[in-house]
Parts: sequence; structure tokens; C-alpha cells
Amino acid sequence: MRETEPFGVTDQPRFLNQVVTGRWTGTPRELLAAAKAAERRAGRTPGRRWGPRVADADILFFDDRVVDEDDLRIPHPGIRERRFVLEPLVELAPDLRHPVDRRTVKELLADILPP
Repeated sequence: MRETEPFGVTDQPRFLNQVVTGRWTGTPRELLAAAKAAERRAGRTPGRRWGPRVADADILFFDDRVVDEDDLRIPHPGIRERRFVLEPLVELAPDLRHPVDRRTVKELLADILPP
């Protein structure tokens, strides 16, 4: 788990971020429903976009699938710009490839790290 500066809305407390991997036998849509249910169980309530929240679960990748729906986009559209996501992801799976551009997450992280 990492404590990081808030993303999006910066006038709020620091965030705790964590990346996890797992296996899922259902569909991406079913995983999204399970993630949203877990957020609610953790105490998340509706609030402003990128504002303070108790929990926020995002689906970064789902195997090599690409999903582009109104409320579900996989791979996560912001992954290339989010160091707080890429750093722990590289620790878990540095050779994981983005299903669209086929670059590894290690390469994506190198793009946003200072030289």
C-alpha cells in the first residue's frame, strides 16, 4: 500500500493506493458489479468526482480484453498517466502488456518517470 498525493482534486487528504491481482471466472461487467458492491460495503457514498472517498476500486486490465462501454472501459483509460497505479503494478507484473499498444507496464512507467 502506498500513500500518495490526491489525483484530480488536490485540496483533500492524501490517498492510500494498492494494486492487486486475482482470478475471476465471470465477465468484466460482473467484476465491476462486485467491485462497486465492495466499495459500498466499505462505506463509500456518492460524492464529487475525484473527491474524498473511503474506497475506490478500478479494473485496470482483464486479461487481454478491451471493453469500451459508457460505464466500463478496460484497460483503464487513465493508466498511462497514473504513476501511483503503475509503480505497484510493475512490482507485481512488470511484463504485463497493455492489450492495445502491447507495451509492458514497465515501459509505460518509464514514460512518466523523470529522466
